[in-house]
Amino acid sequence: MSLSFLKHSPTKVVLVGLNYKDHARELQMPLPDEPILFLKSPTAVIGHDEPIIYPEQSKRVDYEAELAVVMKDKCKNVEPDEVMYFVEGFACLNDVTARDLQSKDVQWTRAKSFDTFCPIGPKIVTDIEPNNVKIQSFLNGELRQDSNTSNFIFTAEELVSFVSKVMTLLPGDIIATGTPSGIGAMKRGDTVEIKIEGIGTLRNYVM
Repeated sequence: MSLSFLKHSPTKVVLVGLNYKDHARELQMPLPDEPILFLKSPTAVIGHDEPIIYPEQSKRVDYEAELAVVMKDKCKNVEPDEVMYFVEGFACLNDVTARDLQSKDVQWTRAKSFDTFCPIGPKIVTDIEPNNVKIQSFLNGELRQDSNTSNFIFTAEELVSFVSKVMTLLPGDIIATGTPSGIGAMKRGDTVEIKIEGIGTLRNYVM
């Protein structure tokens, strides 16, 4: 499946380093005072049923289930209560991460930005409550992550507002809202699925 459901190609993919209370507990980390932002290259974006390519540089590649916000209009310096006027909708996203390289490099650009490291899909929906939906990941059919976006530290609207006060968001840009507890490694030959209530299931294969 292609990315035809995206009306615009993203100029950037903005992600949040820690945004679930259960994930913070898992990592034994204090809750952040502000969102922790990083970027993925737009060339990392792939669609439903497309392969994730396991890079030769890495010996551990992880899945991370996330709710994605896709922007509809140019957005700069907006307040949380204005955010939804600028949002196209929501999708499932897998923040694929070369975990060993993330630890090695300290900064996260290489670990997060390999081509195919940002599956998104299977469609964009508008009629969900982004701050209260079930989110799960499955590896080869086995449940690995099981949480709810009600565990957000910062709401979807707060995240988009915060990002818009740092950088201008353009049509098609993607903001991923963080991952819950239960992240883990994938290997070649695995099938990984991200399922979000009201959206559906994003499925990809590790090659």
